[in-house]
Amino acid sequence: MSNAVSTGGAGRAKAAQALKKGPLRLRKIVSAVIVYVLLIFTALLCLGPFLWLLSTSLKVNANVYKFPPQIIPWPINFKNFSDVFHIMPLWTYIKNTVIMTAMGVLLNVIICTMTAYPLARIKFPARNFIFYAIVSTMILPNAAGMIVNFIIIQKLHLYNTVLGIVLPSAVSVFNIFLLRQAFITIPNDMEYSGRIDGASEFRIFWNIMVPMVRPAIATVVIFDFMAFWNSMIWPIIILDDKEKYPLAAALQYLQGNLSYNFPYIAAGTIISVIPIIVIFLVLQKQFINGMVGAVKG
Repeated sequence: MSNAVSTGGAGRAKAAQALKKGPLRLRKIVSAVIVYVLLIFTALLCLGPFLWLLSTSLKVNANVYKFPPQIIPWPINFKNFSDVFHIMPLWTYIKNTVIMTAMGVLLNVIICTMTAYPLARIKFPARNFIFYAIVSTMILPNAAGMIVNFIIIQKLHLYNTVLGIVLPSAVSVFNIFLLRQAFITIPNDMEYSGRIDGASEFRIFWNIMVPMVRPAIATVVIFDFMAFWNSMIWPIIILDDKEKYPLAAALQYLQGNLSYNFPYIAAGTIISVIPIIVIFLVLQKQFINGMVGAVKG
């Protein structure tokens, strides 16, 4: 009899738990659905301008002005992309942009890494004061330094050169901050083991520390690649020769000359955006890890 009562009590308890779990499970499902709907909506908002640009780049010029707007282009016109290459020396501009971006990214990675390391790992007088003084310069807008940078570039006889474009942006305070935070997160044991083995300070930096902050360096590469690849105002100020223009400045020039033909402008813009998308897709995992490491630091 007692066994039957206990069995019945256990059954009722399980039934009660099942009833409690039912609404809880339903609540979780509804919450998940709402979150995914919001994420999809946000993704569409972010992708919307790019998709519209892609659609415009594949239209014939007459269809751009149709109402209601033609979302899916028909007929699809890939000729816009080849026409842009014929209208302007796009390969020259792409080459200029690649050289400028490679120089800028390389200088930023080297200088910012070597600046961030001592600020994070080497103890010396006024270390924190120097770091905060460097970070405080972030409150100044980039435009505030343009006149000074222009005068310095002229004094150095770098006007109308690629180096004149790159040098003012060869060091980024944000990159120094990001890399310093990454260096701080490295356990001291890694450094001590190198010192026990008789490694020099530079060897500890290069062989131990730098490999451990690769995600942060990848983040720096992405940010700098985007900044230099999309650089427009400063190159226009520094360069007299339009043949030396980077792609973003050249597209602005194209927009001024072909304001009547939006498909050409859209096709040129799509061509300029593709490398940024490729770089981000290749380094996105490292980018996320680098940002997480910077926040933890």
